Amino acid sequence: MLNNSNLEVITGLENLCRNPREKVKKKRLGLLANPASVDKNFRHASNLINQIYPGQLKALFSPQHGFHAEKQDNMIESDHELDPVLKIPIFSLYSNTRIPTKEMFDLIDTLIVDIQDVGTRVYTFIYTISYCLEAAAEYGKEVVILDRPNPLGGMAVEGNLLKKEYASFVGRFPIPMRHGLTVGEIASLFNSKFITGSNCLATAEHITKINNLTDADCFTKTNCSTDTDCFVKTDCSTDTDCFVKTDCSIDTDFFKKMDCLTGKGCDLTVIPMKGWNRNMLFSDTNLPWIPPSPNLPNPYSALVYPGQVIWEGTNVSEGRGTTQPFEIFGAPFINTDKILCAISNQKTEQYCSSDRVHIQGAVLRTIAFQPTSGKWQGEVCRGFQIHVVSPELFKPYKTSLLLLQQIIKHHSDQFRWKEPPYEYEYVKLPIDLILGDKALRESIQNLENLDTIEASWQKELDEFKKISREFYLYA
Repeated sequence: MLNNSNLEVITGLENLCRNPREKVKKKRLGLLANPASVDKNFRHASNLINQIYPGQLKALFSPQHGFHAEKQDNMIESDHELDPVLKIPIFSLYSNTRIPTKEMFDLIDTLIVDIQDVGTRVYTFIYTISYCLEAAAEYGKEVVILDRPNPLGGMAVEGNLLKKEYASFVGRFPIPMRHGLTVGEIASLFNSKFITGSNCLATAEHITKINNLTDADCFTKTNCSTDTDCFVKTDCSTDTDCFVKTDCSIDTDFFKKMDCLTGKGCDLTVIPMKGWNRNMLFSDTNLPWIPPSPNLPNPYSALVYPGQVIWEGTNVSEGRGTTQPFEIFGAPFINTDKILCAISNQKTEQYCSSDRVHIQGAVLRTIAFQPTSGKWQGEVCRGFQIHVVSPELFKPYKTSLLLLQQIIKHHSDQFRWKEPPYEYEYVKLPIDLILGDKALRESIQNLENLDTIEASWQKELDEFKKISREFYLYA
């Protein structure tokens, strides 16, 4: 953590405003943004881009939670709307589609992306961007990403890589839980390594269903037994794919498109930041924090999020419905004294077990809270607030996995895994999607040594680090 009140970090948005790119002039522009897409003076990207490229903005796009970040939870969709000032459409990419359609992209030549990511695999914004990269490659459009800081910094990388059988909208590609890249860097990695001809969008022109269904125009299938053979095709008047799930999930990765474009990725440009380096947390940047989603109200919630998000796959509250989501967690059945006794640097009474685990860089403070919405609404929960005292030592993912193990160990009679659906997956357990590996969930549940579990993913993590360095834009 740095302490420099005179430090100036210039975001990609501000860099573009100071140095407008000739490449973008005279192009029809789209903008993927939300309320966090502002400069240091709180001016929104849509207004700034309209000023430097007057009359060129033709469409706005929004990720999960909506253009105004008004939607609270997963699977709460946003509607398309009309911007009251610019009089252009706002297309929701968390609606009946999470993929930009040809009709949407027909309005633009270049998509500008100004999105604040939080450096975590399960945060869906990077997958909205990935679908935009795929659509741009498919329809011959350009993408310009205005880079922003990774609020967790760019040094630490943590966690297992997602297994392909657990790919979903909370994890499309094999990356670790804490990836250590800025939004521009990870988009470049996606565009180079994963956005290829074999990953083309599935449209009604050429779809081959994995289970050999052949009607590519309009069909209905119900009473399905697996998560890959159930869908209802609607709105078949256009060549875009519009699938409505019945009782199971659907994802474009279950389709293979024939005769699609060859080559890798789209025409992608990243407008970099100035003044940012990989040692910086968000608090070091002197930039204003605007919540990128309703339940990340401050940089501290983002700091613990790569671990605390796992509670979404359990019956333990992750603090939604309180003023400190993800910083706090708990449930009515938790005995906080037992959990503290299991943490070696938290409590030293003689009656505590000698077989204890250790949390680095953080302190647990016992709390009680009563959520106003979400899990355990209206009930008093016993739990903890995580206070990060040494960010350079703190491992959010490992910390929350340790705490999960202790809650399972001491409350096996009342602890439960959350049942589907979760982010449009109707069969697999939410925790398996979040962790990215059913085997990891089973190891945690079987109370296997977490140091051993961590060591088991180190080789693939080192390989990811090696690959990701190819896309570093900052020292």
